[in-house]
Amino acid sequence: MSKNRKSMIKIKPKKFKVGDIVKVNFIVIHPMDTGLTKDKATRKIKPAHYIDSVTFSFDGKPFTTMKSWETVSTNPYYSVNFKVSSKGKITVDYTDNQGEKNSKSKKVKPKG
Repeated sequence: MSKNRKSMIKIKPKKFKVGDIVKVNFIVIHPMDTGLTKDKATRKIKPAHYIDSVTFSFDGKPFTTMKSWETVSTNPYYSVNFKVSSKGKITVDYTDNQGEKNSKSKKVKPKG
């Protein structure tokens, strides 16, 4: 199951060259419900709904995998360092505890 959630990848600094280490930031709009809070309208406990796995890949090869739990805040922000080896594409794939899967990609364009 996939839901079209808003997400964004940013690479900092914006200008970099092959061999540089850059910061890859990823943010996704996700409720990250713990399963411990009540819905204000229905007064029923909201079921747990949180991202549990995040994988950063470069041209299809994973370079970082993270596990997360329900205690991570709403709309989580993940940040990793990456050594630029060539031009290509960074992809962030994530799944949540309800089976939702999503992916976001960004081209890597080193200068010089």
